Amino acid sequence: MRLEQIRTIAKSNGIHTSKRTKTELIKSVQLKEGNFDCFGTAATGECDQSGCSWREDCFASATNKMS
Repeated sequence: MRLEQIRTIAKSNGIHTSKRTKTELIKSVQLKEGNFDCFGTAATGECDQSGCSWREDCFASATNKMS
């Protein structure tokens, strides 16, 4: 997902978006959703937060960090 799309989602959740990275914004949204702020940490491809909106992006980000 593009940063502008993430900013729009964050703003709709009442999160200030200035000077925040993509990961910081997503983690803030995760907390608002009632999930852990763990974006990009599922290096093993396992995650128990099945209701998280960022699940697929998270797995991709975690995989990229491992390479």
